[in-house]
Amino acid sequence: MTNNNSGSKNEEEVGSYFLEVARGAHKKKEEEMEEDTEDEESPTELNTINSSGGFLVVSTDKMSVKYTSVNLHGHDVGVVQANKPAPVKRLVYYFEIYVKDSGAKGQIAIGFTTDNFKMRRQPGWEPHSCGYHGDDGLLYRGQGKGEAFGPTYTANDIVGAGINYASHEFFFTKNGTVVGTVYNDVKGSLFPTIAVHSQNEEVHVNFGQKPFAFDLEDFEKQERMRQQMTVEKISLPPNVSHGIVRSYLLHYGYEETLNSFDMASKTTVPPVHIAQENGFDEQDIMYALNERKTLRQLIKNGEIDAALGKLHDWYPQIVQDDKSATCFLLHCQKFIELVRVGALEEAVKYGRIQLAKFFGLAGFEDFVQDCVALLAYEQPRESSVGYLLEDSQREVVADAVNAMILSMNPNLKDSHGCLQSGLERLLRQLTACCLERRSLNGDQGEAFYLHRVLNIGKKC
Repeated sequence: MTNNNSGSKNEEEVGSYFLEVARGAHKKKEEEMEEDTEDEESPTELNTINSSGGFLVVSTDKMSVKYTSVNLHGHDVGVVQANKPAPVKRLVYYFEIYVKDSGAKGQIAIGFTTDNFKMRRQPGWEPHSCGYHGDDGLLYRGQGKGEAFGPTYTANDIVGAGINYASHEFFFTKNGTVVGTVYNDVKGSLFPTIAVHSQNEEVHVNFGQKPFAFDLEDFEKQERMRQQMTVEKISLPPNVSHGIVRSYLLHYGYEETLNSFDMASKTTVPPVHIAQENGFDEQDIMYALNERKTLRQLIKNGEIDAALGKLHDWYPQIVQDDKSATCFLLHCQKFIELVRVGALEEAVKYGRIQLAKFFGLAGFEDFVQDCVALLAYEQPRESSVGYLLEDSQREVVADAVNAMILSMNPNLKDSHGCLQSGLERLLRQLTACCLERRSLNGDQGEAFYLHRVLNIGKKC
């Protein structure tokens, strides 16, 4: 086999990249755990401080209001906001009211207002607010004149108001059915708001403490299906997915799977030619396919000594610098494998010889400490550094070695192409686009998490 040296700069870039991937694995696990448990604060009750005071009485549990005065003027409104603004890191926010008593005139309203809203006005009568009114069924959006919208509502009706962050719309419901939608052009935080305006009007609010009359879960499901249909209408070449999968298998050296894939698709898929992208084409990732496959399998099996032996025979330049990032990852993985099988004394000896040299070196020390910390736990898999014992850690090391070999291809035009497959570059572009879209929407709407998108099919 011919040994090619594409330069220490390429080797350093590749090794450093995968060292950062390994170092970030623990942080990523913590972020995913936080993502699953962390949630925005949501409205839970009515705000007795931010209300119109003497024109209404709020119940002691802060979940209902009653108009007790006799209204003489248009500004004698009994209005009250929720104690928190509507959360924005979700697809939809929604709340409901139950009209217990429509009072003398049924001048009840539901909607959203900003934090500086004048608290003696109906929602929708002032700028930056929106309200659906029960006495006339009109929708008010920032001015005194309403627009035809839906039916009136009265005693025993359940009326809801929501924000669809995906479509930038307010929507309102009556007795479990959507009345209508309207574009949401209000910027900033929005508070769920209810108003009463004639004697004996009484309204109870539900912020989700009990089931809604409206099927919110189905509404969200339909919204996601609508978004998916929009994506599926985009025209793509019929064999593009085949090409992406094939390039992925080539990039990571899955030779046997690649052969099976090609055989299975031979009579069903038109010939695929992977377009050259950024100077990195199929010939680049065909390089040393068999050797990369062998090394990946050894590392995935935890046979690090055998992998090091093959590297010394086939690509000695990769392991000649014993303090390179690639060698560091291999030595760390050998230490991890010893801990995995319970050979703790041998792990200590190995660490003193191979890992001690990396203590104090910038970029290495924190990861070494995580590795050594495995020895401190009786059940290391359950510890804060247990991520090191997962198969995904072996994959990181295998990917690093794979990329190092690809970087040694004498015909390689762009060293960055060996770091990731075309599929992963597409996923990065997807992530960037989704984050940018949410940013343009004022950071409103569901937060984007790639692993959630990839797991959607598994949950269906």
